[in-house]
Amino acid sequence: MYSYIARRLMFGALTVVGVSVMVFIVMRILPGDPLVALFGPEGFIKLTEEQRANYMKELGLSDPLWIQYVNWVKDIANGDFGHSFFRSESVADMILRRGPLTAEIAILSVVLSWLVGIPVAIVSALKPNTLADSAARFVSILFIAVPGFWVGMLIVLALLFWFGYRAPMAGVGFFDDPLANLELVIGPAIVLGLGQAAYIARMGRSSLLEVVREDYVRTARAKGLNSRLVIALHALPNALLPVITLSGVLLGLVLAGSIPVERAFGTPGLGFAMFTAVSERDVFVMQNLVFLYAMVFVVLNIVVDVTIALLDPRIRYR
Repeated sequence: MYSYIARRLMFGALTVVGVSVMVFIVMRILPGDPLVALFGPEGFIKLTEEQRANYMKELGLSDPLWIQYVNWVKDIANGDFGHSFFRSESVADMILRRGPLTAEIAILSVVLSWLVGIPVAIVSALKPNTLADSAARFVSILFIAVPGFWVGMLIVLALLFWFGYRAPMAGVGFFDDPLANLELVIGPAIVLGLGQAAYIARMGRSSLLEVVREDYVRTARAKGLNSRLVIALHALPNALLPVITLSGVLLGLVLAGSIPVERAFGTPGLGFAMFTAVSERDVFVMQNLVFLYAMVFVVLNIVVDVTIALLDPRIRYR
């Protein structure tokens, strides 16, 4: 067991290193000049060659690429994520201020996806090819196909035109004002949660349909156990293992999905910060947020793998 966890951690560390190299290279080959983003086209033209060289040196962008990469890794190890081009706060402060909102959205969306997806999967699997099953599959495919940011914009416009409601624009901590905080995160959480629920419902249906045909389930029914107890105690725990794996992957994907959804709702989380950084070509913010997202995704996959290994005794640690 411990050797399995150690191997997963080792592969995760290698993945993080590979991702850091890819992120660094992509940030450097993007078209455009950082000084143009910083000063604008007109301001850039007015700069002399000496001024441009001095600014690039101050930003650390005049060194050879391998030195830039090593310095970046050292800064991350020391907790220094650099500063935004256009704002006085550091990227670390931005993460600490905006990160809790995005984390709340992710956790609420996963909880909502299970509350919606699992019951739909059970009904659909226990009554296959019925009207309920057909309706569940139709709604699942619909929410998989419809982009989350489009649903988010529809919700925002509906609340605005029908009720004149606008969510708070400033970030509010949960412990500072729970109600205002809920107003900020509930919209994105519902949109992302329904999208995840569609995947969970389809995966749960397929897994439960397979499990209910197993011999141990038929044996439990033959012994006279109540059908609901058979599903709850025998079939569902085993059917949920693939769903747990899928939920871990979806939780990581929520981070990417939160970028357009937070922008649609105006939620000042990390997704909104990423959208703004890309629009402004704020290199250091983009670089560090993308790397942070990648690290979170890798850690979530490791946690899911270890959790599945603990829950499923059939897994061998080799």
